[in-house]
Amino acid sequence: MPSPQGAEAPQEGEGKNPERLYIITGADGERAPLDLVTLIVARAETPSSAPPEQTAVLRMCAAPLSVAEVSAYLGLPFSVVTVLLTEMLAAELVQARAPIVRQQLPDRSLLEAVMHGLQRL
Repeated sequence: MPSPQGAEAPQEGEGKNPERLYIITGADGERAPLDLVTLIVARAETPSSAPPEQTAVLRMCAAPLSVAEVSAYLGLPFSVVTVLLTEMLAAELVQARAPIVRQQLPDRSLLEAVMHGLQRL
């Protein structure tokens, strides 16, 4: 759909500099088995030679953040963030943790039995 000036609106992903993404990720190598809900926690202080993206990740991940959140906050695609985090995991700058899963709720009949028992007291 044309914009009011007659130029087309940029599509999703357009306007990004692909050369910059390659500089962030370097050569494509092995990747850590990360998914969107894996929690990332900073383990070390920011080295003075760290690139800006790594510095931002270390600052953000003082408290656990999911890979999806890191990707969103940095404005980088998930695939780029996984490569960046793989390098940081290898350098032991961050730690990856499994997501915290909520415990399954107790059976409703058990809760009702407890409630009825308390009412009888």
